[in-house]
Amino acid sequence: MAEQLSDLTAFMAVARAGGFREAARAGGVSASSLSEALRRLETRLGVRLLHRSTRSVSPTEAGARLLERLGPALGEIEAALDVVNGFRDRPVGTLRLNVPASAARLVLPSLVPPFLAAYPDILLDVVVEEGFVDILSAGCDAGIRYEERLAQDMIAIPIGPRRQRMATAAAPTYLAARGCPNHPRDLLNHACLRGRFASGAMPAWEFQRKAEVVTVEPGGPLIYRISGGVDLAIDAAVSGCGVIHLFEDWLRPHLDSGALVPVLETWWQPFTGPFLYYPGRRHLPAPLRAFVDFVQAQRIGA
Repeated sequence: MAEQLSDLTAFMAVARAGGFREAARAGGVSASSLSEALRRLETRLGVRLLHRSTRSVSPTEAGARLLERLGPALGEIEAALDVVNGFRDRPVGTLRLNVPASAARLVLPSLVPPFLAAYPDILLDVVVEEGFVDILSAGCDAGIRYEERLAQDMIAIPIGPRRQRMATAAAPTYLAARGCPNHPRDLLNHACLRGRFASGAMPAWEFQRKAEVVTVEPGGPLIYRISGGVDLAIDAAVSGCGVIHLFEDWLRPHLDSGALVPVLETWWQPFTGPFLYYPGRRHLPAPLRAFVDFVQAQRIGA
């Protein structure tokens, strides 16, 4: 039974990582041991679970079905084993968080150092990606998302700033050359730096002044990947390439320094801050319980 569980865990690691080397690197094991585990599992089940190529692997239809059921099942096994953590002086184990780039940049930096100092036996594993995520299938304990992206069956607690705004800005050199827009629709005649999700979706720019909401889809010289390409877009904006539309807190250092100038500030749209969310099960893994308590204590003390 122990070997079967080990082989199933190896399959899940390889499938999620998209390759043996990547899974081996993340898990601190050898790629050959993962390959042997998968060979045993496929032989035992009598079906191929992964398509293999020289560059990557992907689940077969059978593998995808198994992976879909396996994540929650192994999560329950880990939760059962985690019960013994309650008998330790301090929690031990891994806490896996799935967060968007905005949370990794604007929320976690103030929380992670003191949390790790308070719980030195916890390993924090942070996965940064955008979009809707099934955290159980993704092998994560919890996630951080905004209200419109929260699954209905999750427990959610506030984390980070409770009020944020989308800010629009440009470099002084750009505005001197092109002029400053007076209305959101004026952006249609400006060079704008647009973000795109991994899915290919490119969110429109939304503005609000009192009860009036205006949505525009401007064009421009740069499209960047939301998450990994944000710093590039900011650098391009500072260099005068065009207008950027992003979290105010992300742009704040450049606004304060004068490298960027606010544009359409009376139209900056406010929204509710992010939430830490996790499945509503009776027993929380000790590392997650410690993090939840820590986040709530930070909010009370703020």
